[in-house]
Amino acid sequence: MQLLGSFLAGGWSNGSGATQALLNPATEAVVAEVHAGGHDLAQAFAFAREAGTAELAQLTFAQRGELVAALAKAIHGAREELIALAIANCGNTRSDAKFDIDGAAVTLSHYADLGAKLGAHTLLGDGEPIQVGRTARMSGQHIWVSRRGVAVHINAFNFPAWGTCEKLACSLIAGMPVISKPATATAHVAWRLAQLFEPLLPKGVLQMLIGPAGSLLDHVTPADVVAFTGGSSTAQMLRGKVPHARLNIEADSLNAAVLGPDVEVTSEVGNLFLSDVVRDMTQKSGQKCTAIRRVLVPEDKLAEVAEGLKERLASFKIGNPELEEVRIGPVASAQQLEDVKAGIARLAAATEEVYGGRGEVPGPGPLGVPEGKGFFVGPVLRRASNAMTCAPLNEHEVFGPVSTLAPYSGDAAYAAAFIAKGEGCLVSSAYSDDRDWVQTFVTNAAPWAGRLFLGSSKMAAMSPGPGTVLPSLVHGGPGRAGGGEELGGQRGLQFYMQRTALEGDASVLKSLIG
Repeated sequence: MQLLGSFLAGGWSNGSGATQALLNPATEAVVAEVHAGGHDLAQAFAFAREAGTAELAQLTFAQRGELVAALAKAIHGAREELIALAIANCGNTRSDAKFDIDGAAVTLSHYADLGAKLGAHTLLGDGEPIQVGRTARMSGQHIWVSRRGVAVHINAFNFPAWGTCEKLACSLIAGMPVISKPATATAHVAWRLAQLFEPLLPKGVLQMLIGPAGSLLDHVTPADVVAFTGGSSTAQMLRGKVPHARLNIEADSLNAAVLGPDVEVTSEVGNLFLSDVVRDMTQKSGQKCTAIRRVLVPEDKLAEVAEGLKERLASFKIGNPELEEVRIGPVASAQQLEDVKAGIARLAAATEEVYGGRGEVPGPGPLGVPEGKGFFVGPVLRRASNAMTCAPLNEHEVFGPVSTLAPYSGDAAYAAAFIAKGEGCLVSSAYSDDRDWVQTFVTNAAPWAGRLFLGSSKMAAMSPGPGTVLPSLVHGGPGRAGGGEELGGQRGLQFYMQRTALEGDASVLKSLIG
């Protein structure tokens, strides 16, 4: 059995103690094991602060960009291997595995290009010079400079490649060394990435802890940052555990999609809307932080939308993702299956069935799977009679292939209030060609969303869908979604840097930032 070690303090460590199995979630076969502890994490932090910080500090943004570009090339070179690991350990279909692996490579490439653009400098100017004296000779200038600490990255189970690399790219370009902690259940892909990346990076720049976190957070100091993606209960624990450190959180998100009253369901925009809802219900078996959980539809179109979604969902085959015809694989773990089933039961008590019952896999069961094995949930579509008063719809995210329809009158302000009812989301979407309707919606919905996706006939043919995170746009959201921000091009560097105001001779300030 393959034992996955951790890369810490410049070497690979298998750890010690009891072992935890990593499973194939389709067959429940053991694919690897990891020890529960036995790592010297104090030494890992010291190594990052001494070696990693020194190595990155002597590199310009452009040189850091070259490092990140090499990581992207390494992923491209091992793409098929990484896809196979994602199918075996994450339960991904080949399409879903490519979404994760390719998303990681694209994000790294984006930040490699940004490093090249920022050039042969180590300081970033923030805004224009400000005259603070009697003449322009005495000036002020805000700058961004790399923090002198360790970036601790705690990643979720659903995107072991993309989640790892979106944090890593920003941190390395900004100049902070990383200790990365992937979710244990699906860590095989992240472990292989660490192997690929190790020879390409200076010592101390990237370390990876595979297995339980143990005392990881006990070593965090005020100079460090912690970036977390995961559930709200763990996020709450983190807020109390590291109150002295800079913390970025991406947690639960009740993302919504709204069909505008001007859109015919059979139109190009209506088709985009249906396609996006179905994709987000089924891609990664609904295990996406950006997936559409709530769907608001004009009352006179609700039946037509329900039929359109049912027809599309019925075409999906569920089973072992190794089979080419399978389009929905299992959820990632037994615990995930239990949580999703509990969420469906909560929804079922307050809504009506449209499709999928309570997640039973139709027909003889999952294709290509031993009887009684695997963590499978069939797609579930429910209907609430009142969008605003259905508590399970607006208070709890079911992290699986589950979504709920609700009717409304078509009023844009009401639609925005529905977005707000989720108390903060990563992304929500609206589909309309009525610009006045969109204006009202955006003005009122934007305070509750990290990103708003606006579907229309002008962009339908080139749309990536709301569920795709783009490195050039901010990923994060207020309130329930954690209140954090990642990516967003150059904005993604700021979490790992300190903004400082300089005050002095204008020519000196100019020479510092180039």
